[in-house]
Amino acid sequence: MQQRNSIRRRFAALGLAAAMAGIPSLALSCTRLVYHGVGNQVITARTMDWRSDVETNLWIFPRGMARNGEVGPNSLKWTSKYGSVIASGYDFSTTDGLNEAGLVANILWLVESEYPKFDQSRPGLTIAAWAQFMLDNFATVQEAVEALEKEPFIIVTDNVPGEKRLATLHLSISDATGDSAIVEYIRGKQVIHHDRKYQVMTNSPVFDEQLALNAYWELIGGTVFLPGTNRASDRFARAKFYVNAIPKPEDPNRALASVFSVIRNVSVPFGITTPDEPNISSTRWRAVADHQRKLYFFESALTPNTFWVDLKKIDFSPSTGKVRKLDLGPDQDHTFSGDATASFRDTEPFRFLGLPM
Repeated sequence: MQQRNSIRRRFAALGLAAAMAGIPSLALSCTRLVYHGVGNQVITARTMDWRSDVETNLWIFPRGMARNGEVGPNSLKWTSKYGSVIASGYDFSTTDGLNEAGLVANILWLVESEYPKFDQSRPGLTIAAWAQFMLDNFATVQEAVEALEKEPFIIVTDNVPGEKRLATLHLSISDATGDSAIVEYIRGKQVIHHDRKYQVMTNSPVFDEQLALNAYWELIGGTVFLPGTNRASDRFARAKFYVNAIPKPEDPNRALASVFSVIRNVSVPFGITTPDEPNISSTRWRAVADHQRKLYFFESALTPNTFWVDLKKIDFSPSTGKVRKLDLGPDQDHTFSGDATASFRDTEPFRFLGLPM
């Protein structure tokens, strides 16, 4: 009898959590997680979930590139200190990437985002180059956070391609030490969550509320019950539990396999469409970055193979390094296998989407 009552109480509590997890988000439903292994192993993984093709390609950017915030005369300007390998969105934004110092930057959707008005009081930075600014300038999360706390720029957003609504995003960064930070703009104010324990980020609600929801699931325990829907809060709970529950082998390839199994677990099956819930979108691709070995893995939902880029084999020097592109094709349906570093081709860099000049 006592056991039956305990089960009833647990399922009643689960009903409350399910209701709380029903907070809506829109369109983009990605997941990002950071794995802390033995021997300083750090691996960051993310999904790209979107209801239409994001027209993603992979790019190599060398050091020494002159950058522009692309928002007019008062645009932020900088020269890249670090080379990087990035995944583009529509070939006018950086959505994800790893730099040669071992820093990873990821952009995910957050419908609650509200950016300050671009009042010319500080230089402007197009949201399309937000992640690239991190990769170009910083080697560690601590270094990046110290710079961001001074608020050296104003994020300037624009409409999602083909849609009449603003791109509302938040940023995660992680480094080779396992440090992590989540950056959001809430009611026009920058909010930075900086701690090694912030391993997971999804979408709505805002990160503070997401942590509160996850605390409930941690009390229940992942071996007893985990939420199984595609909602952001459910994916957060599953990713947080599994990324810390998987084994921590000495073999980095085994660790990588475990991380891939977790990021696949929180992916949304390809082809799923829910007309009344656009926040549930198919996973189109997954990226996994091995910080220590400087390997950037990529896996498309439409191809049978996982492949990788070895940053150690790339010439990032300003004098001889070149901008190079790996054309992934429509819906990322081109097939690559193994080390694809040599498959990149020289090309002109894309221009980040910004305001009309």
